[in-house]
Amino acid sequence: MKTKEKDAKRNLSVAELQAELAATREKHFKLRFKHRAMPVTNPMEIRELRRHIARLETWIREKQVKS
Repeated sequence: MKTKEKDAKRNLSVAELQAELAATREKHFKLRFKHRAMPVTNPMEIRELRRHIARLETWIREKQVKS
């Protein structure tokens, strides 16, 4: 993820971040499930999604602590 994208997403509201988090978790689950049945073409995508989920959770927590 590029720096500009990170800055743009970091400035989203908590509700928007939670919506994106839910969508990313669902995508991660489906990709892991698909990978169990048959290896995916890019297994690094699973790692990227996991890290993106952690990033989103961190931003949400930062905003909750601030308020």
